[in-house]
Amino acid sequence: MKTIVIGLGNPILGDDGVGWRVAEEVHNQLDRALHIDVDYLSLGGISLMERMIGYQRVILVDAFYSDEEPGLVKISRLEELPDYSAFHITSVHDTSLQNALKLGKDLGATLPEEIIIVGITTKHVYDFSQELSPPVEQAIAKAAEIVMELATQNIIIH
Repeated sequence: MKTIVIGLGNPILGDDGVGWRVAEEVHNQLDRALHIDVDYLSLGGISLMERMIGYQRVILVDAFYSDEEPGLVKISRLEELPDYSAFHITSVHDTSLQNALKLGKDLGATLPEEIIIVGITTKHVYDFSQELSPPVEQAIAKAAEIVMELATQNIIIH
């Protein structure tokens, strides 16, 4: 199954860079024989949809602004989320990822059957810093383990 792991965020905005850091950890752990791609992006909507073309499974890793305790790892499928986002799966100059996927499918693009979101809760996504807060930093190993497990499964999860 052709899979890509995409770390979303901005590595100079504190905890917002956690998606990149998890993706880097996954990249370092991957057996190259698995043919799982890893990318690091700071975009959403149509541009993010275009990066998904040709994959059957996409795992997006991103900071998740929440009132909950920072550093929790949450997993959901894209279809379980509302058709908007506070972070990188949408943009004020673009459209939501859900709408972009509908457009791509209508135009005949080969898009993934499964999109899984791995979010790490935080309260700090707009602080200029290359450092993560301690609880978010501590969540990297657990999030990477979850992503590795999801990425190496050869079945679609329904």
